[in-house]
Amino acid sequence: MYASEDVTEIIMQKRLSAVRTVIGLFLLLFVGSVWMLAQTSQAPNSQSMPGSGAPPAFGVAQPTGISDQDIAMLRADLRSKRKQITAQNMNLTTEEAAKFWPVYDQYVLATIKQNDARWAMIKDYAANYGSMTDEQAQSYIKRSNIVDQQLLALRLRYVSAFEKVVSAKKAALWYQVDRRIDLLINLQISSQIPMIDAGQADH
Repeated sequence: MYASEDVTEIIMQKRLSAVRTVIGLFLLLFVGSVWMLAQTSQAPNSQSMPGSGAPPAFGVAQPTGISDQDIAMLRADLRSKRKQITAQNMNLTTEEAAKFWPVYDQYVLATIKQNDARWAMIKDYAANYGSMTDEQAQSYIKRSNIVDQQLLALRLRYVSAFEKVVSAKKAALWYQVDRRIDLLINLQISSQIPMIDAGQADH
């Protein structure tokens, strides 16, 4: 027999599997297309030359022709799946839901700016991967940290907003669910992006 906490965790993991699939598809298309763009700006034979600075293969065929509109649609789908996972775990009453979801929608809109910066940073990282200087590497770390801190601060601010419309426990539950989804996204992003080649000469 499972303890109630174990059952809750199992259910949570099953529900996260759906958003994990969407995240995986999004990152395959987005990150793959970004690296293809970066590779085309390098020398024609750079992908096969050792030490060329070309990003390593992901083990799958990389997509072609993905547009900014495609990316926007995938991000919208990701936000939709994120909302579904949140709804499945909050167990809100009808009265609570009427107050909770307007605040949630405001929060999601507020995160878009930070996530715009996140995806732009990935594009810049890919574009400069093969010829990254020390200064660019330092800039990447600083920008990455700024985005992380902004998203964390935003989530913390909205805890207070949620506490005005639901109990403190349910506001804390929202924080846990949202943070777990974001950790999952960050983990999959990290798994798709090659590490900096610290051995290459500075340009």
